[in-house]
Amino acid sequence: MSTESKVVRSTREIDAPAEQVFELIADPSQHPRWDGNDNVSELVRGARVREVGEVFAMRTTKDKVRDNRVVDFEEGRRIAWRPGSEGGAPAGHEWRWEVEPLTEKTCRVTHIYDWRELTDESRFERARATTESNLRASIDSLAEVAQR
Repeated sequence: MSTESKVVRSTREIDAPAEQVFELIADPSQHPRWDGNDNVSELVRGARVREVGEVFAMRTTKDKVRDNRVVDFEEGRRIAWRPGSEGGAPAGHEWRWEVEPLTEKTCRVTHIYDWRELTDESRFERARATTESNLRASIDSLAEVAQR
């Protein structure tokens, strides 16, 4: 039995309103501004996410296009998507963001990477390399942008 953790999470408080922080996450054109892992370079297609089932495509810094299917969405609070190769089905891993208002001007943000359902073994090395500190880097970058 494997003890390998396939769910990684990071949480921190941000001194910015929850609505403002969520807007940055729900608008994929904003992702390159705060991606703390140097993974995404630009939005290829799609718009501000409004519901489950939407797909937005991002170009990676390795010049690959990834379609991201939204699998969970609650306006202002929660969004999750599953990436896959352009035109392909999701690969089985998921990026999730949860935003919890604390006061009118602060919120708690949790970023989760879940690869329990990832079946493409060629992606396992990259999945294993995604740590809490990688997720924290994105939250920290998001906080910087939101607090400006």
